Amino acid sequence: MSVIPPVVLAFGATDPCGGAGLQADILTIASMGCHPLSVVTAVTVQDTGGVDDVLPIDAEWVSDQARAVLEDMPVAAFKIGLLGSVENIAAIAEVISDYPDIPLVFDPVLASGRGDELTNDDMLDALRELLLPQTTILTPNSIEARRIIQDEENDEDNPDLAECAKRILQLGCEYVLVTGTHEHTPQVINTLYGENGVVRSDSWMRLSGIYHGSGCTLASAIASLLANGLPMNEAVKEAQEFTWQALQYAFRPGMGQHIPDRLFWARDDEEDDTGGHH
Repeated sequence: MSVIPPVVLAFGATDPCGGAGLQADILTIASMGCHPLSVVTAVTVQDTGGVDDVLPIDAEWVSDQARAVLEDMPVAAFKIGLLGSVENIAAIAEVISDYPDIPLVFDPVLASGRGDELTNDDMLDALRELLLPQTTILTPNSIEARRIIQDEENDEDNPDLAECAKRILQLGCEYVLVTGTHEHTPQVINTLYGENGVVRSDSWMRLSGIYHGSGCTLASAIASLLANGLPMNEAVKEAQEFTWQALQYAFRPGMGQHIPDRLFWARDDEEDDTGGHH
Protein backbone atom coordinates (compact mmCIF):
# COMPACT_ATOMS: atom_id res chain seq x y z
CA MET A 1 0.00 0.00 0.00
CA SER A 2 1.32 3.47 -0.79
CA VAL A 3 2.41 5.72 2.05
CA ILE A 4 0.10 8.68 2.71
CA PRO A 5 2.07 11.92 3.03
CA PRO A 6 1.25 14.22 5.96
CA VAL A 7 -1.73 16.42 5.12
CA VAL A 8 -1.56 20.21 5.67
CA LEU A 9 -4.64 22.44 5.43
CA ALA A 10 -4.06 26.05 4.35
CA PHE A 11 -6.68 28.78 4.77
CA GLY A 12 -5.97 31.78 2.55
CA ALA A 13 -6.72 33.91 -0.48
CA THR A 14 -6.03 33.01 -4.07
CA ASP A 15 -3.24 34.81 -5.89
CA PRO A 16 -3.70 34.57 -9.67
CA CYS A 17 -0.02 35.33 -10.30
CA GLY A 18 1.06 32.35 -8.18
CA GLY A 19 3.49 34.31 -6.03
CA ALA A 20 1.72 34.47 -2.69
CA GLY A 21 -1.46 33.26 -1.02
CA LEU A 22 -2.83 29.76 -1.47
CA GLN A 23 -0.76 29.14 -4.57
CA ALA A 24 2.42 29.79 -2.56
CA ASP A 25 1.10 27.57 0.22
CA ILE A 26 0.28 24.70 -2.12
CA LEU A 27 3.66 24.85 -3.88
CA THR A 28 5.56 25.00 -0.60
CA ILE A 29 3.57 22.27 1.15
CA ALA A 30 3.97 19.95 -1.84
CA SER A 31 7.67 20.80 -2.14
CA MET A 32 8.14 19.80 1.52
CA GLY A 33 6.66 16.36 0.88
CA CYS A 34 3.18 16.96 2.27
CA HIS A 35 -0.27 16.89 0.66
CA PRO A 36 -1.87 20.36 0.51
CA LEU A 37 -5.54 21.04 1.22
CA SER A 38 -6.77 24.57 0.57
CA VAL A 39 -9.71 26.56 1.88
CA VAL A 40 -10.32 29.80 -0.03
CA THR A 41 -11.04 32.77 2.26
CA ALA A 42 -10.93 35.44 -0.46
CA VAL A 43 -10.30 35.90 -4.15
CA THR A 44 -7.84 38.62 -5.10
CA VAL A 45 -7.04 40.66 -8.16
CA GLN A 46 -3.26 40.99 -8.05
CA ASP A 47 -0.08 40.69 -10.03
CA THR A 48 3.59 40.79 -9.10
CA GLY A 49 3.22 44.52 -8.48
CA GLY A 50 0.61 44.33 -5.73
CA VAL A 51 -2.99 43.68 -4.73
CA ASP A 52 -5.69 45.65 -6.56
CA ASP A 53 -8.80 44.13 -5.05
CA VAL A 54 -9.99 41.52 -2.54
CA LEU A 55 -13.33 39.73 -2.58
CA PRO A 56 -13.90 37.91 0.72
CA ILE A 57 -15.71 34.58 0.41
CA ASP A 58 -18.92 34.15 2.40
CA ALA A 59 -18.01 32.87 5.90
CA GLU A 60 -20.37 29.91 5.66
CA TRP A 61 -18.57 28.82 2.50
CA VAL A 62 -15.23 29.07 4.30
CA SER A 63 -16.56 26.93 7.12
CA ASP A 64 -18.15 24.39 4.76
CA GLN A 65 -14.98 24.01 2.67
CA ALA A 66 -12.95 23.27 5.81
CA ARG A 67 -15.46 20.91 7.38
CA ALA A 68 -15.80 18.91 4.17
CA VAL A 69 -12.10 18.07 3.97
CA LEU A 70 -11.55 17.75 7.73
CA GLU A 71 -14.30 15.14 7.99
CA ASP A 72 -12.72 13.26 5.09
CA MET A 73 -8.98 13.30 5.91
CA PRO A 74 -6.73 13.46 8.95
CA VAL A 75 -4.89 16.80 8.94
CA ALA A 76 -1.43 17.09 10.55
CA ALA A 77 -1.09 20.91 10.55
CA PHE A 78 -3.07 24.07 9.82
CA LYS A 79 -1.68 27.17 8.12
CA ILE A 80 -3.61 30.45 8.07
CA GLY A 81 -2.87 33.43 5.82
CA LEU A 82 -5.13 36.21 4.54
CA LEU A 83 -8.53 36.05 6.26
CA GLY A 84 -10.73 38.42 4.28
CA SER A 85 -13.31 39.44 6.90
CA VAL A 86 -14.25 39.44 10.58
CA GLU A 87 -16.88 36.80 9.79
CA ASN A 88 -14.23 34.57 8.24
CA ILE A 89 -12.03 34.92 11.32
CA ALA A 90 -14.93 33.82 13.51
CA ALA A 91 -15.76 30.91 11.20
CA ILE A 92 -12.16 29.65 11.05
CA ALA A 93 -11.70 30.07 14.82
CA GLU A 94 -14.79 27.92 15.37
CA VAL A 95 -13.63 25.19 12.97
CA ILE A 96 -10.12 24.91 14.41
CA SER A 97 -11.38 24.93 18.00
CA ASP A 98 -12.59 21.38 17.28
CA TYR A 99 -8.98 20.34 16.57
CA PRO A 100 -6.97 21.67 19.53
CA ASP A 101 -4.16 19.12 19.10
CA ILE A 102 -3.32 20.06 15.51
CA PRO A 103 -0.52 22.66 15.31
CA LEU A 104 -1.63 25.99 13.84
CA VAL A 105 0.83 28.22 11.98
CA PHE A 106 -0.59 31.71 11.50
CA ASP A 107 0.98 34.22 9.11
CA PRO A 108 -0.84 37.48 9.85
CA VAL A 109 -1.15 39.03 6.39
CA LEU A 110 -1.94 42.65 7.27
CA ALA A 111 -0.74 44.32 4.07
CA SER A 112 0.66 43.31 0.70
CA GLY A 113 4.37 43.57 -0.08
CA ARG A 114 3.61 46.91 -1.73
CA GLY A 115 1.78 48.13 1.36
CA ASP A 116 -1.83 47.65 0.24
CA GLU A 117 -3.99 47.46 3.36
CA LEU A 118 -5.52 43.97 3.78
CA THR A 119 -6.68 43.95 7.41
CA ASN A 120 -8.74 46.60 9.20
CA ASP A 121 -8.92 47.31 12.95
CA ASP A 122 -12.04 45.20 13.51
CA MET A 123 -10.27 42.25 11.91
CA LEU A 124 -7.21 42.86 14.08
CA ASP A 125 -9.40 42.81 17.20
CA ALA A 126 -11.06 39.59 16.06
CA LEU A 127 -7.80 37.82 15.28
CA ARG A 128 -6.31 38.86 18.64
CA GLU A 129 -9.35 37.58 20.47
CA LEU A 130 -10.33 34.49 18.48
CA LEU A 131 -7.25 33.18 16.64
CA LEU A 132 -4.15 34.06 18.66
CA PRO A 133 -5.23 31.99 21.69
CA GLN A 134 -5.42 28.96 19.38
CA THR A 135 -2.17 29.67 17.51
CA THR A 136 0.86 27.43 17.96
CA ILE A 137 3.22 29.81 16.15
CA LEU A 138 2.62 33.29 14.74
CA THR A 139 5.03 34.46 12.00
CA PRO A 140 4.74 38.27 11.72
CA ASN A 141 7.32 40.52 10.14
CA SER A 142 8.48 43.35 12.39
CA ILE A 143 5.86 45.79 11.03
CA GLU A 144 3.05 43.28 11.65
CA ALA A 145 4.37 42.44 15.12
CA ARG A 146 4.21 46.12 16.11
CA ARG A 147 0.77 46.54 14.61
CA ILE A 148 -0.75 43.54 16.34
CA ILE A 149 0.05 44.90 19.79
CA GLN A 150 -0.81 48.50 19.03
CA ASP A 151 -3.86 49.77 20.81
CA GLU A 152 -5.25 53.25 21.14
CA GLU A 153 -3.73 53.97 24.56
CA ASN A 154 -0.21 52.97 23.57
CA ASP A 155 0.16 54.81 20.30
CA GLU A 156 3.13 56.88 21.43
CA ASP A 157 4.81 53.72 22.65
CA ASN A 158 7.32 52.22 20.17
CA PRO A 159 8.30 48.91 21.78
CA ASP A 160 11.26 46.85 20.61
CA LEU A 161 10.60 43.51 18.95
CA ALA A 162 11.29 41.47 22.09
CA GLU A 163 8.61 43.47 23.90
CA CYS A 164 6.22 43.03 20.93
CA ALA A 165 6.80 39.28 21.04
CA LYS A 166 6.19 39.19 24.79
CA ARG A 167 2.88 41.01 24.40
CA ILE A 168 1.81 38.77 21.51
CA LEU A 169 2.57 35.69 23.60
CA GLN A 170 0.41 37.17 26.37
CA LEU A 171 -2.48 37.13 23.87
CA GLY A 172 -2.27 33.36 23.97
CA CYS A 173 -0.09 31.91 21.21
CA GLU A 174 2.72 29.51 22.10
CA TYR A 175 5.51 30.85 19.89
CA VAL A 176 6.22 33.96 17.84
CA LEU A 177 8.76 34.04 15.02
CA VAL A 178 9.44 37.71 14.24
CA THR A 179 11.11 38.09 10.85
CA GLY A 180 13.53 40.95 10.33
CA THR A 181 13.29 41.64 6.61
CA HIS A 182 11.90 45.14 7.23
CA GLU A 183 14.45 46.12 9.87
CA HIS A 184 17.47 48.18 8.83
CA THR A 185 20.08 45.60 9.78
CA PRO A 186 22.96 44.39 7.57
CA GLN A 187 21.68 40.83 7.91
CA VAL A 188 18.10 39.62 8.25
CA ILE A 189 17.63 38.43 11.82
CA ASN A 190 14.67 36.15 12.54
CA THR A 191 13.96 35.47 16.21
CA LEU A 192 11.77 32.76 17.68
CA TYR A 193 10.26 33.59 21.07
CA GLY A 194 8.50 31.24 23.47
CA GLU A 195 7.12 31.67 26.97
CA ASN A 196 10.64 31.84 28.45
CA GLY A 197 12.01 34.37 25.96
CA VAL A 198 14.25 33.75 22.94
CA VAL A 199 14.24 30.14 21.73
CA ARG A 200 16.55 30.74 18.74
CA SER A 201 17.80 33.58 16.61
CA ASP A 202 19.04 33.14 13.05
CA SER A 203 20.90 35.58 10.80
CA TRP A 204 20.60 35.38 7.03
CA MET A 205 22.44 37.20 4.29
CA ARG A 206 20.19 39.99 3.08
CA LEU A 207 19.20 39.32 -0.52
CA SER A 208 18.80 42.25 -2.91
CA GLY A 209 15.45 41.44 -4.53
CA ILE A 210 11.92 42.37 -3.48
CA TYR A 211 9.88 39.22 -3.11
CA HIS A 212 6.22 38.31 -3.51
CA GLY A 213 5.18 35.54 -1.14
CA SER A 214 8.16 35.05 1.15
CA GLY A 215 6.00 35.14 4.31
CA CYS A 216 3.53 32.59 2.92
CA THR A 217 6.45 30.35 1.97
CA LEU A 218 8.04 30.49 5.42
CA ALA A 219 4.80 29.82 7.31
CA SER A 220 3.77 26.97 5.00
CA ALA A 221 7.22 25.43 5.31
CA ILE A 222 6.97 25.53 9.13
CA ALA A 223 3.51 23.93 8.97
CA SER A 224 4.82 21.20 6.66
CA LEU A 225 7.80 20.42 8.88
CA LEU A 226 5.59 20.28 11.98
CA ALA A 227 3.29 17.94 10.02
CA ASN A 228 6.37 15.81 9.32
CA GLY A 229 6.92 15.52 13.07
CA LEU A 230 9.79 17.95 13.67
CA PRO A 231 9.94 19.82 16.99
CA MET A 232 9.28 23.57 16.75
CA ASN A 233 12.91 24.67 17.10
CA GLU A 234 14.05 22.45 14.20
CA ALA A 235 10.98 23.15 12.06
CA VAL A 236 11.65 26.89 12.31
CA LYS A 237 15.34 26.45 11.44
CA GLU A 238 14.70 24.20 8.42
CA ALA A 239 11.81 26.33 7.16
CA GLN A 240 14.06 29.41 7.16
CA GLU A 241 16.72 27.49 5.25
CA PHE A 242 14.14 26.38 2.66
CA THR A 243 12.71 29.90 2.32
CA TRP A 244 16.12 31.53 1.99
CA GLN A 245 17.05 29.09 -0.79
CA ALA A 246 13.69 29.71 -2.53
CA LEU A 247 14.41 33.46 -2.40
CA GLN A 248 18.00 33.03 -3.55
CA TYR A 249 16.71 31.18 -6.63
CA ALA A 250 13.77 33.58 -7.12
CA PHE A 251 12.80 34.61 -10.64
CA ARG A 252 11.05 37.68 -12.05
CA PRO A 253 8.43 36.58 -14.57
CA GLY A 254 6.52 39.87 -14.55
CA MET A 255 7.14 43.58 -14.13
CA GLY A 256 6.94 43.65 -10.34
CA GLN A 257 8.41 41.64 -7.50
CA HIS A 258 10.44 38.43 -7.71
CA ILE A 259 8.67 35.12 -7.04
CA PRO A 260 10.42 32.64 -4.75
CA ASP A 261 11.30 29.37 -6.49
CA ARG A 262 9.85 26.79 -4.13
CA LEU A 263 10.98 24.04 -6.48
CA PHE A 264 14.60 25.19 -6.61
CA TRP A 265 15.79 21.71 -5.60
CA ALA A 266 14.11 20.16 -8.64
CA ARG A 267 16.02 22.45 -11.00
CA ASP A 268 19.24 22.75 -9.07
CA ASP A 269 21.41 20.18 -10.70
CA GLU A 270 21.15 21.51 -14.22
CA GLU A 271 22.23 24.95 -13.18
CA ASP A 272 24.97 24.52 -10.68
CA ASP A 273 27.31 21.82 -9.58
CA THR A 274 27.27 22.55 -5.89
CA GLY A 275 24.92 19.59 -5.46
CA GLY A 276 21.30 19.53 -4.43
CA HIS A 277 19.83 21.16 -1.34
CA HIS A 278 17.77 18.19 -0.18
